[in-house]
Amino acid sequence: MSTTTGPDSPDALLGPADIRELAAALGVRPTKQKGQNFVIDANTVRRIVRTAEVRPDDTVVEVGPGLGSLTLALLEAADRVTAVEIDDVLAAALPATIAARMPERKDRFALVHSDAMLVRELPGPAPTALVANLPYNVAVPVLLHMLDRFPSIERTLVMVQAEVADRLAARPGNKVYGVPSVKANWYAEVKRAGSIGRNVFWPAPNVDSGLVSLVRRAEPVATTASKREVFAVVDAAFAQRRKTLRAALASWAGSPAAAEEALVAAGISPQARGEALTVEEFARIAENKPEQPQQKESTA
Repeated sequence: MSTTTGPDSPDALLGPADIRELAAALGVRPTKQKGQNFVIDANTVRRIVRTAEVRPDDTVVEVGPGLGSLTLALLEAADRVTAVEIDDVLAAALPATIAARMPERKDRFALVHSDAMLVRELPGPAPTALVANLPYNVAVPVLLHMLDRFPSIERTLVMVQAEVADRLAARPGNKVYGVPSVKANWYAEVKRAGSIGRNVFWPAPNVDSGLVSLVRRAEPVATTASKREVFAVVDAAFAQRRKTLRAALASWAGSPAAAEEALVAAGISPQARGEALTVEEFARIAENKPEQPQQKESTA
């Protein structure tokens, strides 16, 4: 494996031969179970960093760094990078890869060996950006967890399965608009930021990938309802997405009539469907949830 004396060397990033050499040395074979598809193209990772608008003062958190392709490109551009890796072998090897290829930046790198869904805190300064090639099978929950747990994250760029990218960035009225769309929009302004072909990965996946940009809302959604309360409405509305909201929200509200009461109070047609509503409208419904009648204690 070639090494470098600085982050500006063209040899600093990993190419296809480097990736395979590293993987062979570690005895690593990418697995579908872990959603592992390693990026083997230096131009692609630099494109991701540019699209993410990573700045020299950013502290970037990366989830699922794998062998370090994107990590090295992030270290070229950011002040600091913290990588969260669940795999024992990959987590153990990554610091050595950073030290060998970018020795001048190794003190700007930190590793958290953990499942990203369990991460509650990160070392060093609070992260300002999240940039990641997320495993397809856990992309949405990991993204939402990180946005919720680390409010300092202002900008996010994730590479996910194209279908997931479409769902995250969908607007009301779109046929793929659903739970991920609404929940992501609770935190951020979301948009598609490009497509990635299959040939830049090893192994090549059988689906295309997409980039999604999320810029945190300058002001949170204006509502007296909690995130938990709003998300409960969202989950109920899309659990039976073909039904009208009057029917879909019946169990959430207590009855179809109670659901209609909440919808009318929120200024929303009981005949509407969840796919037509904005996150602000879901929040209004949550604010107007009818009081549940108190259960009488049994005297038996």
